Amino acid sequence: MSKLLSILPKKSGRSHGKITVRHQGGREKRFYRLVDFKRDKRDITGRVVEMEYDPNRTANVAMVVYKDGEKRYTLAPNGLVVGATILASEFAPFEVGNHLPLKNIPIGTAVHNIEITPGRGGQMVKSAGSAAMVQGREDKHVIIKLPSGELKRFLPECWATIGQVGNVEYNKRILRKAGTNRHLGVRPRVRGVAMHPGAHPHGGGEGRSSVGLKYPKTYAGRPAVGKTRKLRKYSDSLIISKRKPGKHSHN
Repeated sequence: MSKLLSILPKKSGRSHGKITVRHQGGREKRFYRLVDFKRDKRDITGRVVEMEYDPNRTANVAMVVYKDGEKRYTLAPNGLVVGATILASEFAPFEVGNHLPLKNIPIGTAVHNIEITPGRGGQMVKSAGSAAMVQGREDKHVIIKLPSGELKRFLPECWATIGQVGNVEYNKRILRKAGTNRHLGVRPRVRGVAMHPGAHPHGGGEGRSSVGLKYPKTYAGRPAVGKTRKLRKYSDSLIISKRKPGKHSHN
């Protein structure tokens, strides 16, 4: 088997046999494709030889063969076709699929697969149809508008790939039947108010009943609404304006 492919083991939401994430299980066996988010093969051109469906992500992937014979998977941006040539270089042309540092990408360019920490590889904007926009530059940062509408500062040394992630029509797919979700490993969800009181804090009552005067809870009795965490991310200080309410992020 290729080193780019390996069987993805089934976890079914369990850790050491105990269910830690509910509503998972029963999916089909699938291969894990090792995707090159770092794009650290610099100054060597690669040719796209195949476009593939990846069951582990919403975006499609492209098989790239480099001049030295090495093969790698990369995210397939919109407009990339079989036979196209891509390059990761500080001075690569501004073409779809090329990978450059943010300091060299012109303002107004759509990008994806963006690094937050230089050298760590793409960490943001990797799902189907998503794209961020280079908005401007400051003394020590590049300002990028994320798909959520959030404006955020990035170090100029961070790298990003030019273009919008492909498979743009993904959010318009229709599952058509419950069995499709079961094949994907998604099990049915049952409302807490439909359970008996021993299985859920919302359960019990005569006939149809509401949650009541108390706050909604998880099946384990923890609060299910409002702010449940007080964690701050290390990159919060780089946010210029937060995402707009009601907009869904594609990061």
